[in-house]
Amino acid sequence: MKEPIFVFGASGHAKVVIDIVERQGLYQILFLVDDDPALKGETFFGYPVIGGKQDLLGASDQVHAGIVAIGSNRARTAVACWLAAHRFELVSAVHPLAQLGRGVTVAEGSVVMAGAVINSDSRIGRNVIVNTKASIDHDCSIGDGAHIAPGSTLCGTVRVGGGTFVCAGATVIPNLEIGVHAIVGAGATVIRNVKDHELVAGSPARHIKTLEGY
Repeated sequence: MKEPIFVFGASGHAKVVIDIVERQGLYQILFLVDDDPALKGETFFGYPVIGGKQDLLGASDQVHAGIVAIGSNRARTAVACWLAAHRFELVSAVHPLAQLGRGVTVAEGSVVMAGAVINSDSRIGRNVIVNTKASIDHDCSIGDGAHIAPGSTLCGTVRVGGGTFVCAGATVIPNLEIGVHAIVGAGATVIRNVKDHELVAGSPARHIKTLEGY
C-alpha cells in the first residue's frame, strides 16, 4: 500500500513534482495545499486543493507527510520549516528517468527531475531542486534549499551553498565553491569561487552585484 502524502503548492512547478511522484510509484497524493485563497476548493492537475496551512492542520489525521512544490528557494524553505515545526515529515521525489550514481544521497524534501544526472558520492541536501537535465558530477555537495536549474552543469567536487540558485545552462568548473544565497546567471561559465550573496553572470562569470536580503 502506498503511503499517503500531500503536495504543498499548486503551480506549474507543482505539475512537474506531481508527475514525478506518480511515476515514482511510492506515494499516493491525497490532496494539494496552497495559501492562495482563490484556489481553495478547486481541482489542480487532477487533485483537490483543500486550502492553506490551517486547512492542512485540520487534515493532519489523514496524512503526516508531504513534499513542497514551490520553485522559489526562499518560499520553499519557509514552508518546509513551517511543516517541520508542525511535525509533518517531508519525502523526496526522484524521477525514474534520472540517473543517480553509487553513493549518492538525496535528503528529505528534495526533487530530482527527468534527465538529471547525479554522479557518485554527491550529496543533495534538504528541499533542493535538481531540475530537468541538470548534471552534477562526482563528490559534489548541494546545500539545503538550493536550485540547480535545467541544463546546468556542475563538474566534480563543486560545493553549492544553501539557498543558492544556479540558473539554466550555467557551468561550474571542478573544485569550486558557490556561497550561500548566491545566484549564478543563466549560461554563465564559473571559473572562480562565488561569494555568499553574490550575483555572477557571463562567460567567464563576473561579479554583477551583492544581493541584499536574498
